[in-house]
Amino acid sequence: MATHPTQAEPAKPPIPGIQNVIAVGSGKGGVGKTTVAVNLAIALSRQGKRVGLLDADVYGPNVPLMMGVRTQPHAIGERIQPIQKHGIHVMSMGFLNPGDKPLVWRGPMLHSVIQQFLRSVDWGELDYLIIDLPPGTGDVQITLIQTAPLTGSIIVTTPSDVSLEDARKAVNMFEQVRVPILGIVENMSYLTCPHCGDRIDVFSYGGGRRTAEDMKVHFLGELPLDPDVRVGGDTGNPVALREIDSKRAGDFLALATEVQQRALEVNARKGPTIQIED
Repeated sequence: MATHPTQAEPAKPPIPGIQNVIAVGSGKGGVGKTTVAVNLAIALSRQGKRVGLLDADVYGPNVPLMMGVRTQPHAIGERIQPIQKHGIHVMSMGFLNPGDKPLVWRGPMLHSVIQQFLRSVDWGELDYLIIDLPPGTGDVQITLIQTAPLTGSIIVTTPSDVSLEDARKAVNMFEQVRVPILGIVENMSYLTCPHCGDRIDVFSYGGGRRTAEDMKVHFLGELPLDPDVRVGGDTGNPVALREIDSKRAGDFLALATEVQQRALEVNARKGPTIQIED
């Protein structure tokens, strides 16, 4: 396990009603980070947890497509109401800036919208808020780290050396700002041949596990390269919705179990919260 400095950090104000805030990030794009975030959120919900999904990838918001959401949110008073789909509370810039129009924003505007998504959305009572970050280590990540009480982060990578090089940068970024690393997920880990059933290591083999071991963080598991995962994302029917005994749903349910265990460990290290009443 990674070690973190023991010096106390200034407490970030909690988000009312939300027990755990988990950021899903990656060092680079194209590794299936949003696919992992969406299916993880659904898997947690299927395990009986109350779950929200915040699409913080403001330049490339794909959560609405993957969740099959076409409606726009509305406000009650000053509180934005998240869209509910597949049992998940969902918010995305894609709801506010739909279609192919690009978003051309600088840092201060990004900071403002992330704050609104965190503090002005009526999330309700949630066990987990999953935040899909943009790739890299830019303005959105910094804003989130500085202002949100993150339980921890998940880094998504593929087994390729190019992806792993950037994944290590993401791990180092979160460690430098004292955000616990819940673990590394190796996505597109392998392809199962539809004809012979053999495993094909398209993007090399075992890189995610080796990187986790080298950096002393948890390895949360392998997720295969599967055409059904792509189809599910494109049609708004993620594979985590499938029958619990199906292999495709089972992979994400296993990931959700691992994530819950890591979150429990992080919270246990924080110790109990003491409230002093007048």
